[in-house]
Amino acid sequence: MLTEALLEDSRAIADRITALRRAIHAEPELGLETPRTLAKVRAELADLPLEWREGPSCTGAVAVLNKGKAGKCVLLRGDMDALPMDELTGLDFASTIPGRMHACGHDTHTAMLAGAARVLAARVDELAGEVRFMFQPGEEGFHGARFMLDDGLLGGGDDGVVLPDAAFALHIMPNAPHGSIAGRVGTLLAAADMIDIKVKGRGGHASMPHDTRDPVPVACEIVMALQGMVTRRFNAAEAVVVTITQLDSGSAHNIVPDYATLKGTMRTLTPGTRKAVREDIRRVAENIALAHDCEAEVVITEGFPPTICDARAVDLAETVATGLGGEFLRLDAPLMGAEDFSYVLEKVPGTMCFLGVAEAGSDWRNCCSIHSSRMMVDESVLPRGAAFLAGCATTFLAAGDWPKTTG
Repeated sequence: MLTEALLEDSRAIADRITALRRAIHAEPELGLETPRTLAKVRAELADLPLEWREGPSCTGAVAVLNKGKAGKCVLLRGDMDALPMDELTGLDFASTIPGRMHACGHDTHTAMLAGAARVLAARVDELAGEVRFMFQPGEEGFHGARFMLDDGLLGGGDDGVVLPDAAFALHIMPNAPHGSIAGRVGTLLAAADMIDIKVKGRGGHASMPHDTRDPVPVACEIVMALQGMVTRRFNAAEAVVVTITQLDSGSAHNIVPDYATLKGTMRTLTPGTRKAVREDIRRVAENIALAHDCEAEVVITEGFPPTICDARAVDLAETVATGLGGEFLRLDAPLMGAEDFSYVLEKVPGTMCFLGVAEAGSDWRNCCSIHSSRMMVDESVLPRGAAFLAGCATTFLAAGDWPKTTG
């Protein structure tokens, strides 16, 4: 099978994939500016027949193989940015920059995508269409995918380049079985929005609270009311998360403050529920404050939309995964994390899948998860990820259209 040959090709360049991953891991970059990471990628792929597109808004880049070739066009994506946290893995190639770590696996995503580019470039004449490799910064809350779309790097801009016909991405999971590939039809990951509430009262002496309008108990009441709102206004069959993670107020033990601030996150799975939760948070906070003769200012900052996977793309991913000699796991329910590949999937049918990178034979359920300062990756799985991405591209292009769905 072609997918088995792709796996053999990927294993043949395992050392290159691993070396790139380690080089990126040692020098993590944050946000929308990842120039050193992109430079490492471009140097690794410099001998391949790729045409590069870059935009003004960030250091994102798209490498194009078989530009303009007749047939369909498929996009493969890898993200490049790290997290603002210290690394405690003790690895020989651990982060050399304090306060930065590739704790979400973006170093592996980029290395696997570069591996897929090399494997596909070796078969360039056999490909029945165009492949675009999306190297994206700013996934960790910076909306990098949206900036790249706005810059027209994926197509759909003023230069006449059309959007791809399909899009695929892979995300590692260190606490999932070694080499497993998983996905689901429909909503895979949640929308994520930030909540900021400022409760304005009237400060004064703590010994005379009746002469004040104390915002602290009002803020506490809002926190508790939001929990009741979630459980009583939204169907338990569709998960909704509203979590207040910060409450800040006051300057001394004997002063009633003028205001209290709340910060948190809301996670929803559909656009309709997302809109309803926003409206209810605002209503609850404003009216509880009003009942206590205070005022609440509510700001909800829009984050990533839900990541919604096309059934045809998930079916294709399953075909590729099983062709690589493994099982494809269809998840029963969405995860409440968020991903900005969702912006791509709003424009282009496709899917994101998860790759288990726990050490073979380990108790994967107890491995450190993504965003842990001790998160580890079994690098022997990386060629499988590169082959999976390459297989999604070749399978889609060879079919010339989407397969019939079973999911």
